[in-house]
Amino acid sequence: MSPALLVEQLLNGLQLGVMLFLMSAGLTLIFGVMGLINLAHGSFYMVGAFACAAIAAATGSFWAGLAASLAGAAAAGVLVEVAIIRRLYDRDHLDQVLATFALILIFSEGTRWLFGSFPLYLDIPPLLQWAATLPGGLQYPVYRLAVIGLGVAVALGLFLLISRTRLGMRIRAGENDREMIAALGVDIRRLNTIVFALGAALAGLAGATVGALQSVQVGMGEPVLILAFVVIVIGGIGSVRGALLGALLVGLVDTAGRFFLPRIAGLFVPPAEAGLVGSGIASMLIYVVMALILALRPKGLFASHA
Repeated sequence: MSPALLVEQLLNGLQLGVMLFLMSAGLTLIFGVMGLINLAHGSFYMVGAFACAAIAAATGSFWAGLAASLAGAAAAGVLVEVAIIRRLYDRDHLDQVLATFALILIFSEGTRWLFGSFPLYLDIPPLLQWAATLPGGLQYPVYRLAVIGLGVAVALGLFLLISRTRLGMRIRAGENDREMIAALGVDIRRLNTIVFALGAALAGLAGATVGALQSVQVGMGEPVLILAFVVIVIGGIGSVRGALLGALLVGLVDTAGRFFLPRIAGLFVPPAEAGLVGSGIASMLIYVVMALILALRPKGLFASHA
């Protein structure tokens, strides 16, 4: 197996990892600050993808669509938080799960009513439609490299936001003691809305970036949401640093498993069955990794909020 092929799979894993980070960073912030289990987080991923596809089709500009994905998902997040989520903070987790599951159905059917059941497609912007030649002669799509760079930039931006700004100070305080910062005069309801909108915007951005690689369709957020929950459990609930490390780990393990395990299975079973057996094992691999990490560190890799 050539080194170029290994590098390609490494980059594919990084690209999947940064997409998962965009999803899981907002999810872990929402849970850390609000204590809210938000099953509808994947719906904001879908909203961002559809907003990007619709605006890009109307204007001919992918960049306008990307801005629309952020604005649309954030606006949807504010609307949902003010109208529904705000009433769930003092309820138990079962009520939160049921209410946010209902939101999944509402978003899915509303999107189907607006856009129909057929998938939409996003074109990669002309600026990023070429392939770069990497060391070793590997040709790799520039758009995927740009997605990796975007994820790194967002991670750095979140770190600076949380560690260096007044809003970040309030977010950190809200993760530790919401009642205390409310007693000190911080408008906790406004803070909740800002954090929820930020998390929704990040999910929408993830949906828009992936929409140019896959089709944009109803229900696209639910499979990614499952992986995002795996990420925050591995990284530690409430930790953005843990979400980054967990997302990269899940992305690399999932990509490597789907690439290598069918080939390894071919050494033990007939070639006609190797793909099926290897893919089945690969689909379980990230959950095995999660179980092993939790056995060693029950609160995740980074138990403290960061």
